Amino acid sequence: MLPLGAIELDAFRRHHAHDTCGLLLGGCGLQLTTKLYTDRVCHFGVNSADHLYVKSAAAAWLRNRGLQADFEFARPGGAPIGSVVDIQFQHGGLRVHLDQSVEPAWDEDGREPVLGMPVPVDRDTPIDRWYVHRIRLNSEGTTRKVSFGTEASARETEWFALDDCEITERGLSTPAVEQIVRSRSTHPVSQWGVAKARKAPGARARAQVLLRKLADAMRVEWNPSWWSRIRWRPPSRTRNAAGGPGDHVEG
Repeated sequence: MLPLGAIELDAFRRHHAHDTCGLLLGGCGLQLTTKLYTDRVCHFGVNSADHLYVKSAAAAWLRNRGLQADFEFARPGGAPIGSVVDIQFQHGGLRVHLDQSVEPAWDEDGREPVLGMPVPVDRDTPIDRWYVHRIRLNSEGTTRKVSFGTEASARETEWFALDDCEITERGLSTPAVEQIVRSRSTHPVSQWGVAKARKAPGARARAQVLLRKLADAMRVEWNPSWWSRIRWRPPSRTRNAAGGPGDHVEG
């Protein structure tokens, strides 16, 4: 048991300098360090315990959703323990990258990458994939609070408590992911398109307009001034070639 006082802890360090975080208890196997304080209780620590906080928080989150998960502090390519946390559950899994030691592999092994704050991502990935999962840990008292984030193109990363997130058929889903998927799955008509559609006449109205124009073109409009130009002349009496009388109308 770790002494809680500073003087006792100093003696404890000399006798347990090579103790490690026990694997049988769900630890990572890293060498333990101790935190000596004179104004608070002393406690154990590791070089970085974020991977342990991720495991603890994710296990409780999945358990509340009826999912059992296996956790592994994987070391791809000899990466340091704690760089990657693999979370495997039924029909899927997550690979949490807490640092840049391991490059994310997209769409491989059925595990979605979840990137820590120090892990960069190129500009095209959020565009091609619609979004990228993020994870961050904030200190609250003596513990670390885990949050999931959604990074998308042309928008700031949005952060959510684990209780606001779900595991769906697509995998990890946050409220922001749901909104992005809905917007990509539907194609609403723009305001300009709606206004334009309302102003355009229907087929029946267009036909009536054409009929009126045709009738106007065929109609001969009466103009009273035409009557004043007409002069009536009586027919003159002339003889025809045979010497008889004949009618001749002069135009």
